[in-house]
Amino acid sequence: MPRPPPRPAMLRRLLLLCLCALLPLSALAQAPVEGTDYVRIADGARWKPAPGTVEVVEIFAYPCGHCDQFRPMLAAWKRGAGKDVRLHHLPAAYDPGNAYARAYFALEALGRAAELHPRLFDAIHREGSLPARGASTGEMVAFLAAEGLDPERVAAAMASPATDEKMNAARAFAVRSGLQGTPTLIINGKYRVQARTLRDSLRIADALIAMERAIPR
Repeated sequence: MPRPPPRPAMLRRLLLLCLCALLPLSALAQAPVEGTDYVRIADGARWKPAPGTVEVVEIFAYPCGHCDQFRPMLAAWKRGAGKDVRLHHLPAAYDPGNAYARAYFALEALGRAAELHPRLFDAIHREGSLPARGASTGEMVAFLAAEGLDPERVAAAMASPATDEKMNAARAFAVRSGLQGTPTLIINGKYRVQARTLRDSLRIADALIAMERAIPR
């Protein structure tokens, strides 16, 4: 016995299901909600402006356990984020004498940040070869010397006027962004990500990056 033809309402539902199946997963993802998933930064500015790129700044602190957990997740995310995405790590530098933050800027000046940034996390959170809080300049210099750096160059870089300027700029960036904790992602200097989980912060960052890419240049 032949089946009756589909009703119009059923046809509409089937068509909708077929269209949804053709959409990319990103189009079906929930759009980020301002005030819940992110905060728009008034008069925001990028950390290191570069034309044709979307800037993602991770504000972190070496003693922060969540930052330690986030580090490999962020590194994996960056590999698939797109060639136009520029990721910068920025230490939370509220205290001008913070030896952890000064060590990071010294590593940048010496061209060794990419290599030794993960090692500082390991030293604090897995090896115990650096204190989890209140590390001195001498302790940071000794650790980096053990990693093969010239201790005099490290000490000079940590104390340099250039590092002083970066510490001041990092503090101003954090204050302007309304930093409430670490790790925090800042997109193009315009949006501060707010997330319930570390993984969710990356989802929100992806959505905000897509918003920025859609803006006519």
